[in-house]
Amino acid sequence: MRDVLGDIAKWYDEGETFGLATVVNTFRSAPRPAGAAMAVSGGGEVVGSVSGGCVEGAVYELAQEVVESGRPVVQRYGVSDDDAFAVGLTCGGILDILVEPISPRTFPLFGEIVASIERHEPVAIATVIEGPGEIGARRIVWGDRAEGSLGVERLDEAVDDDVRGMLAQGTTGIRRYGRNGERRLDELGVFVHSFAPPPRMLVFGAIDFAAAVARIGKFLGYHVTVCDARPVFATAKRFPEADEVVVKWPHKFLTEAEADVDERTVICVLTHDPKFDVPLLEVALRTRAGYVGAMGSRRTHDDRLARLRDAGVTEAEIARLRSPIGLDLGARTPEETAVSIAAELIQLRWGGTGQALTDTAGRIHGA
Repeated sequence: MRDVLGDIAKWYDEGETFGLATVVNTFRSAPRPAGAAMAVSGGGEVVGSVSGGCVEGAVYELAQEVVESGRPVVQRYGVSDDDAFAVGLTCGGILDILVEPISPRTFPLFGEIVASIERHEPVAIATVIEGPGEIGARRIVWGDRAEGSLGVERLDEAVDDDVRGMLAQGTTGIRRYGRNGERRLDELGVFVHSFAPPPRMLVFGAIDFAAAVARIGKFLGYHVTVCDARPVFATAKRFPEADEVVVKWPHKFLTEAEADVDERTVICVLTHDPKFDVPLLEVALRTRAGYVGAMGSRRTHDDRLARLRDAGVTEAEIARLRSPIGLDLGARTPEETAVSIAAELIQLRWGGTGQALTDTAGRIHGA
């Protein structure tokens, strides 16, 4: 929807009713991802695309019908068995598309959503698209509040938990529940459209531990960068899961990238070599990064702290350092260490105790 936001925000501000078509699910080689959008104004103007041209004509007509009826519709488009060039996708994919009538009357919170997106404030729209309940019912979720309802309070609570996890990672997709929010059932489908870029994970040190951390970081939804000053080690072949591999002195790279570091950014210093990690941590501990962790033994950690203090790093800045990195899981291998780091990231994000759930009481998912 970001691609059409300027146009539809203008229509909305003018009080116009328009049809908004959003890809909510894809199968096989569908040309556009979930979240791709196309909008049709009351006057017939079209912006955006849901399939690169394959089904836009049919969606255009459906959007006009939805504006007229005022009722949202979920429609599936795929290849025609008789004619691959009939209304459908010639690529062989399948798209599920939600088409909704949008106006200040039908969607009074839309203006707040637009404002949040423009401020780069993470926000997500959770919409019922399948099963019991009202198709098109919406709940808007921010990091610290939620408005609207999907029809049942327990369902709202379950969705809030899941949506905040997706929002933290900037992911969009479908979640399934029972009609009252039961997680063991799946008859009710909720499409979650997140408006937040994926958080960044900066991994310094092109070693085997870094490869494992990059893999699990990507699995958790981070945009992963691996950086090392040694070109023979910092290669895309050695780190295929990373979004980018940078050959540069770590502290120089982080200084240049500091403007893109925010409270969701994770910095993992895995070099455990003073000539790399001390100047790097001087920079890292003064950024806005939400997590700064460094690998090393207790002895390495004590030596590192002394060097940081000699370099003028304050005690308040040092207190931000998670070192030795990760939770105490007894990890030995690079993969196990990556799990311990991921566990610490999750624990810090949501305020978990880090204890076995067997030894705790109350809600498993925090409020």
